Amino acid sequence: METTLLRVDALLPPEMARKAEQVGVKKAYMAVERMFALAVLAGAFIALGAVFATTVAAGSEAWPWGVVRLLVGVSFSLGLILVVVGGAELFTGNNLIVMAWASRKISTARLLRNWVVVYAGNFVGALGTAILAVLARQYTFGGGNVGRVALAIATAKVQLDFVQAFALGVLCNALVCLAVWLTFSARSTVDKIAAILFPISAFVAAGFEHSVANMYFIPVALLIKAWDPDFVAAAGVSAEALTWRAFAVHNLLPVTLGNIVGGSVLVAGFYWAIFLRRTPRD
Repeated sequence: METTLLRVDALLPPEMARKAEQVGVKKAYMAVERMFALAVLAGAFIALGAVFATTVAAGSEAWPWGVVRLLVGVSFSLGLILVVVGGAELFTGNNLIVMAWASRKISTARLLRNWVVVYAGNFVGALGTAILAVLARQYTFGGGNVGRVALAIATAKVQLDFVQAFALGVLCNALVCLAVWLTFSARSTVDKIAAILFPISAFVAAGFEHSVANMYFIPVALLIKAWDPDFVAAAGVSAEALTWRAFAVHNLLPVTLGNIVGGSVLVAGFYWAIFLRRTPRD
């Protein structure tokens, strides 16, 4: 009688690639209603990570810059932990579906369907969280430091030039997709959290740009500006550059394009070519 031993080791990279391909197929064929609902959750989860990160950054002027960035990055990691462990659909992480597409397991239409639906759902979730945070006046906490940090973050983001925002987006989603890629090796919840923590902390600490996070970071500042102009005046932050058009054109567009290149090409494309591409020797 044969016995099957339970394997507890983490999956190796070739096995991770096959798992990523399988996950991509499953995501691409998910019902639109479920896909959108899970995307709304992911947008809200990333926004909650952004709320946590902004709060940690508030009132930390006395700390060395690098230490503050590290703490902010660790705090922001909450967002992807909730997405991966809790179960949700995140546009940036779903760039890894390209592995299934490159293997011809799904069509281009299926790939784009997932990206469009999930991107829209992420925006709804992130914007809804921003509205709730402003209605709760969370930005007034810490003597208004939370709101001042939120305004400063958003103002800096909308003043990036196109090429810089694009490049920061490429670097960001390379790390985000690497974090998701590493979770494919995980055997437990603790493994997944450990795999997420360092890549996400690194991209935040380094100042890279994440499109879904920016769906919270910039709208929350725009809402504060619109609904509480007295707070903005008292905060001493110049918010003239902060407009919805600047958000869309100067940040969200180039960052989204950069995220697609970073995740789809630098991570999904490379790992597909290494582990899944058929060669004459196969």
